[in-house]
Amino acid sequence: MLQFIMRRLAYALITIWVISVMSFIIIQLPPGDFLSSYVARLAEMGTSVSAEQTQIMRETYGLDQPIHMQYIKWMSGVVQGDFGRSLEWEVPVADLIWDRMAMSVLLGASSILFVWSVAIPIGVFSATHQYSPMDYISTFLGFLGLAIPDFLLALILMWIAFSSFGQDVGGLFSPEFKDAPWDFAKFIDLLKHIWLPMIVVGTSGTAGLIRTMRANMLDEINQPYVETARAKGLSERRLIWKYPVRVALNPFISTVGYALPSLIGGVVITAVVLNLPTIGPLLLRALLSQDMFLAGAIILLLSSLTVIGTLLSDILLALLDPRIRLD
Repeated sequence: MLQFIMRRLAYALITIWVISVMSFIIIQLPPGDFLSSYVARLAEMGTSVSAEQTQIMRETYGLDQPIHMQYIKWMSGVVQGDFGRSLEWEVPVADLIWDRMAMSVLLGASSILFVWSVAIPIGVFSATHQYSPMDYISTFLGFLGLAIPDFLLALILMWIAFSSFGQDVGGLFSPEFKDAPWDFAKFIDLLKHIWLPMIVVGTSGTAGLIRTMRANMLDEINQPYVETARAKGLSERRLIWKYPVRVALNPFISTVGYALPSLIGGVVITAVVLNLPTIGPLLLRALLSQDMFLAGAIILLLSSLTVIGTLLSDILLALLDPRIRLD
């Protein structure tokens, strides 16, 4: 196991480096650069910038250097924990992303817990009560959850919460707690707001995993080892949850590697609709303004989460399913 982990960590470092190179190049592909977009925005507002001023700014930000030199300079800082300085915000990138990354991880982790706590019991019940009324209802709700776009569900739930309960659920904090230091009152306010984005973000994943859990359970409950355990007198509840459920959980564990990064960076429209202080809208804005250091840092962090999550998935699968061996 230790040898496997060390080998995968070495592969992970190489993978992250390759991703950083590719992402930095891709960010540079659109015509122009940050200064071109910046000067164009100023021109739209009626402010002109001379060529001399543009050149001075280009030298200040290091945009006059070749792309490989910009990358080397950026990566040399990343190794030391310095992700560079945002061209648009004019502050260190780390100051911009860490707070949003923490909120994104919190929202992503809570959404995953919501998905698992709902999908696993419903999937097991649907499989053990195949073709029952509740099985048909869960199937209908699953397809409905997959069909409704997340941003539309967010708008519907916001309207219901406001019109029926008078609750303002936009964002993750009330206005008085948005910039306040962390304390118990702020934590309670977070819990009052996080339920809506947690449900919205997790709905489509819940719907899909219910169908996956049901299908896997139907494959497992008729296996010979289940019949043998039942013949030995093991109670049905203990039999189901000890053996077939354990094997049917493999897809849940295997999706950990990409579930968290996808939840963090993949719900940009939903985050904009709900006014969430997460990393998705910040990445979108960085890409639109060609803020290469900010966009590159976010992509690098999301890629690192994916690689680390995949490693954790492999280890957890080996511990969960005795048929899987890492050696």
